[in-house]
Amino acid sequence: MSIIFVFLDGVGMAPITTGNPLATTPMGHMHALLGGPLSSEAAQARPGLLLRPIDAALGVDGLPQSGTGHVALLAGVNAPALHGRHQPNFPPVALRPLLAERSLFRLAGQSGHSVAFANAFSAGYWQAIAARRIRRSASVIAAEGAGLPLRDLDDLRAGRALSWDITRQAIHSRGEGEGLPLITPDLAGAHLADIARAHRLVFFECFLPDLAGHGRMGADGVHEALVRIDGLLGGLLAAKQPADTVLITSDHGNIEDSRTPSHTRSPVPLLVIGPDAERFAGVERIDQVAPAILANL
Repeated sequence: MSIIFVFLDGVGMAPITTGNPLATTPMGHMHALLGGPLSSEAAQARPGLLLRPIDAALGVDGLPQSGTGHVALLAGVNAPALHGRHQPNFPPVALRPLLAERSLFRLAGQSGHSVAFANAFSAGYWQAIAARRIRRSASVIAAEGAGLPLRDLDDLRAGRALSWDITRQAIHSRGEGEGLPLITPDLAGAHLADIARAHRLVFFECFLPDLAGHGRMGADGVHEALVRIDGLLGGLLAAKQPADTVLITSDHGNIEDSRTPSHTRSPVPLLVIGPDAERFAGVERIDQVAPAILANL
C-alpha cells in the first residue's frame, strides 16, 4: 500500500483550446482515465479518482518558478512568500536548511515509513555538482537531508530507478551509461510500480514538460514529452498494486500554453488515482500537497 508521487515540472491546467498541447496531443491513457484531455473541463471527483486545479502562485506577484515551487511542494511551506518572490531553477540559499529539515521525505521517514527517491543520478551529475557547474536541486537537498540513498546507473540497469526523461535518452546523448538500453515509457512506468512494492512513499520527478515548453527539445519536443508522460502513466497504472495511490502534480504552468515559451500563472493539476484519492480533496495549493501526503500516510 504505497503513495507514488509523480512530479511533472511545468504543467498547468487550462481550458481546451487549439493553443493547449495537452488538449491537442494524443494521450490515450490520460484520455481514457479522464474521459478527455487533462484540462480545466476534466476536473472531477469520483471514487478512485480526483482531478482538480490547485494554486501555484501562492499569493505572490509574478510568474511561479521552480526554485521556490519545488520547496513549496516538498516542504509544505509558502516558499515564495518566505523568500519574498518567486525564484527560478534552484532553491533560495536561505530556505535550503528548512527544506533539508522539514521535507516530506524526512518527516515520512521519521514517522517510520520507507521512502524511495526513484530517479537515477549519473557520475556526470555529481561531477557537475563538484565543479559547481550546477547546484543541488530541491529534491536532492530534501533526499540528502532525509538520509535517502540516491540511486545510480547500476540501479537504472536493474530496473530499480528511472531516468528523469523516462526513456534514458538524455543519458545516451551525454555519452554515459555504456550498454544501457533505451526503454519504452510504459516499461519505465512498470519499473516505478515495482519500486513502490518495497516502499510506502515513492517520489519521481520529470522535467520534460518544462524543457519542452521552453522550446529546448526542438520542434517536436512538446509532442514527444507528452507522449512519453502518457506512456509512463499507462505503464504505471497497469503495473501498480490495487492498494497503491498515484499522485501527480506540478510546480507551475508552462506546457499548456503554446503561445508563450515562459511560465504561466495557470493553476496546476492535482491528479490522484487510487483508493485514497478522496483524501486529497481538500488540497487547494501546492504547499498543501506534502502535508496531505503525510496525513494520508
